[in-house]
Parts: sequence; structure tokens; C-alpha cells
Amino acid sequence: MKYFVASGEDRVLTAGSRRALRGGFTELSDGVTHYELTGPEDGDVVVMAGGLTVPLFYWDGLVTELHAHGLRTLTCSAYGRGYSDRVRARYDETLFVRQLAELTDRLGLTARPLHLVGTSMGALVVMAYAARYRPLVSTLTVVGPAGLATPRPASPHRLLRSDLLAGAVARRRGRRILLGHLGQNVRDPELGAELTEMVLDTFRFEGSLYAVFDTLQHLRVSGRDDLFRQTGALGVPTLLLWGDEDRVTPPVHFDTARALLRPRHHHVIPECGHMAPFERPRDVADRLVPFVAAHTERPDS
Repeated sequence: MKYFVASGEDRVLTAGSRRALRGGFTELSDGVTHYELTGPEDGDVVVMAGGLTVPLFYWDGLVTELHAHGLRTLTCSAYGRGYSDRVRARYDETLFVRQLAELTDRLGLTARPLHLVGTSMGALVVMAYAARYRPLVSTLTVVGPAGLATPRPASPHRLLRSDLLAGAVARRRGRRILLGHLGQNVRDPELGAELTEMVLDTFRFEGSLYAVFDTLQHLRVSGRDDLFRQTGALGVPTLLLWGDEDRVTPPVHFDTARALLRPRHHHVIPECGHMAPFERPRDVADRLVPFVAAHTERPDS
């Protein structure tokens, strides 16, 4: 799909504009990545990968909870999201795995195995990362993962298979589709409004809508049973979490995920939509903290 600037994208990410923005920035092989490495310096590191549209601020509530329990956290905005570069490369799984690998290496975090957390599309990214970098992974937490819906003719990677069609849909209906997607993510209307404002503010930067639609074109978010099965065979201790009112990746797929991932622990969070780390950070932390603690490798062990 040809790169485009959508209506309303009236800002440009540059070294100068980033000086007024929150977070840290580092140049990786594909572009500048927006990240935050925070929390107790001696804590085990939890690395988080978000979904299709969200910036790293999505994780703020969970980050606060994890810091209170002595854990250090690395959050980042995937390319095309938050304040990370809008790249002109293909937005596929390989790009996002490479971004995560280069970032953790650049920050010197790979001396000890990492605890990975992925939600929605980010769950696919951390599973693919674990497959490629198994020795670097201590635990894997998967929250409301994409990937288990049955592919249909209208599945994004099929519907947008043609560059011409993908570009036309993105330009003409992209913002309306984005708003419809954001409206389904969160159960609580007030939190939903907060999420929408957070995402739309970062979507004022040129190339944001292009990044989302190019991702939908090149990263399969359905029919990924093979990736789940492969992850389950890795032997990585895995925690599976899901909101009981998730309308984006419905919990009807929960039993399939359990069978394929073979998680050590699993839990359905009540009265929770698609974005459990954003909606119910304490509930997620209550499951994640003891799970991480049970699989911590100390330097002197």
C-alpha cells in the first residue's frame, strides 16, 4: 500500500517535536522507537507489547501496580503508534519482533531472561519473539490474544490483499473504522472515552492511519493456531488472561487458546472487556506478580 497522510494528521515526529513529548527515544535499524524503562532498578524486567492502535501510555495503570511489587517495566510504542516513527517498511510481525529484540538489546536487558506480556495483536508479537529468542524468555503472559478467529473472506489480510483496495479503504473509511474499533475495546464508557482520546491524540502524527491499515494488510490476526501451538511446545511458563466481556477477541476462543498454549495458569477476569491491562490493571497485576515471582531467576542462583 502506498504511504499516505490522512486528514487530521497535522503533526510530524522529528527530533525537535519529540523534545516536548513524554518518554525516551532511541534510533533502531527501522527508525526511532518511543519507550519507557522505569521502576526499581534491581527488579525483574517485565516487557509489554500492545495492540493494533495503542501507545505505551496504555500500560500506565499496570506499570504502577508492578512497580509497587518491585518489578521493573519496559513499555514501548510499536512503530506507527505513540511517538515511534511511522516507517515506510512493511508493518508485519517480523518488523515488530525486530523492534522488540533491538530495543531490549540496546537497553542492555538481555543478560537475564525477560518476562513478556502481550495483549491482542501484541500477544502474537511476543509469541513470535519467544519462538525466535527462547533462551531470553523467562515467562509469557498472553492477554485477550488475537489470532484464533477463523479466517473469512472479509478477514483484514484477505480483504486488504490488494494494495489498491487497501489504500482506497484506508483513505475513505479509515477514521470511521478506527473509531468503531476503539468503541468496542473497553466495557466502561468513561474509560472508553479516555482510551479514544489517548489514541486519537497520537493519531495526529502523519502516517498513523497508514500504519494501522498496512499492519492489517500484512500481519495476520486470524487463523494463527499454528503460532499458538508452536508457543505451547516451547515450554515457556505461560499465563493466559481474558476479559469475560471481550468483544474484539471473544472469550469463545479461551478453551482453544488453553488447549494450544498449555498455560501453567489461566483466568477469566469478570466484568472486563478487551483491554484488561488498561481496564483492570490491579486484577491483571494480582495474577501476574505471583506468576513472575514463581519463575524468577536470580543472578546468584
